Order: sequence, then structure tokens, then C-alpha cells
Amino acid sequence: MRIIIFLILPLLCFSQITFTTIKLDKDLVETSGLEIYGENLITHNDSGDKANLYVFNPKGRLIKSVRFHDIKNKDWEDIAADDDHYYIADTGNNYANRKNLKIYIITKELIVKGEISVSYSAQKDFTKRALNSFDAEALTVVGDSLVLFSKNRLTQKSELYTFPKKAGDYVLSPSAILKVESLITAADYNQTLDLLALTGYNFKGDQFFYIVSNFIKNGWNAIALKKYLIPIEKAQIEAVKIQDISNFLLTSEGEKNGFARLIDLKVTQ
Repeated sequence: MRIIIFLILPLLCFSQITFTTIKLDKDLVETSGLEIYGENLITHNDSGDKANLYVFNPKGRLIKSVRFHDIKNKDWEDIAADDDHYYIADTGNNYANRKNLKIYIITKELIVKGEISVSYSAQKDFTKRALNSFDAEALTVVGDSLVLFSKNRLTQKSELYTFPKKAGDYVLSPSAILKVESLITAADYNQTLDLLALTGYNFKGDQFFYIVSNFIKNGWNAIALKKYLIPIEKAQIEAVKIQDISNFLLTSEGEKNGFARLIDLKVTQ
């Protein structure tokens, strides 16, 4: 039997967060995912771009872009990685009317290797609607699995879905439901630290950061998130990468014709 878990989260003081920001190249105005690429970083835009990956250095300077001609960017929302592959989540589903949700498997040499198709067991209606529970923008690797977090506009909770990181077709049911009280936009998991990080925002535009220590060790029955308010304005944070237990990299989309930003965030726990 699958166990569904509801979590009550404490809101911690935003004074426990400090950060600096760097402007990103204009080609990255809709950055929506973040991973490591050698000594640099790799990102992509969401539905406003072609099927491109972009490599930039820690100072925000664009180094190169790679165009894929055999796949499409319907709505790329996150990128995750293990030792051998990147996984690009083409799972953006703002109006719950998509039937072609995919995760693309890309080698570290940036060659398309395969794809994973996903659908939701609970979805029977594909009528276009803004308030829905079948959008997902956050993906990470946990061991042999991928974990996808929903961006639920109906409940502002987040369903957590796990499935193999192998090519195939998977029908998803939630392993847990997180009471985040926001719309989750990004995820990252560090196996060495057993640490999960998430980002999200609410309908007022407040930006939030979450961490879960001992994510696997404690199991589904003891997930405990810490929630932080990020004191940043005119930004929607869309990506996160764990550096160590206290330091994290985030990216935000460009707002109102502004530049996207790389955010170096530090949490005092």
C-alpha cells in the first residue's frame, strides 16, 4: 500500500538567509533549471526557447549553447543529473491539457540517449484550466529513481512522484504529499549529504526555499521540511543546486524585461 504523507511546515525567519546575485546573459532570460557541467554550470530556458542547453561560468558569462534537433522544448522546467546523464523535465503543464509529458535522457557529452514518458493516474480530464494539480516543474535524482514534485495550483501542496530513471512509459501516483503552502518550481538532492532542497512561491509573489535533512535516512514517515522566506523582489526562482549543507545556487527568471539572475544563497541553520 502506498503511504500518503501530509506535512505541517514551520515558517522560519528570513534573517537566516543571506545571498548575492549576478546578472545572467540575455539568452538566459527564462532559465528554468540548473546543474553542474565540469567547472561550469548548465541551464535551459522554458517554453519560450528552442531545445537548447546553455553552459555558463560561475560569474554568469555564457560560454556555449548546444542545440538539439531531434527533441523539442514544449515546456522544459528542470534539469537533474547523476554521474552519467542529465535528465530534462519537459513536464510543464500550466493548463493540465498535455498528454505528452516527457523526461529526456542526455549523456554528459550532451547527446540524446532516450526518453521517459509519464502520465498521472489521477488525471482523467484534459480540459484546459488554470487551477489544476497536474503541473510539475521540479525534478531530481535520488539513487536509481527520478523524483518529480508537482506545482499544484489547487491546493498549494506538492505531490511527490518517484519512478525509474530508465526509458519507458510510467503512470504516476504520489508517494507523499508535502504541505508546502506554495507552488514548487525546483528541486535538487545531494546523496552524500542526504539533503533535499526545493524552491517555490505563492500567489502574492513571495519566494520560498526549503531543505530536508536526512531525506532518505528518515524515510517517507519522517520527512521534515524547513521553510525559509527569501527576501527578494521582482524575481521568480526556477532552479536550485546544492553546493554544501549551507550554500546553494539558484537562478531566477528575468522579470519585466529585466535580466535573469544567478543567486548564491547561504542558509544559517
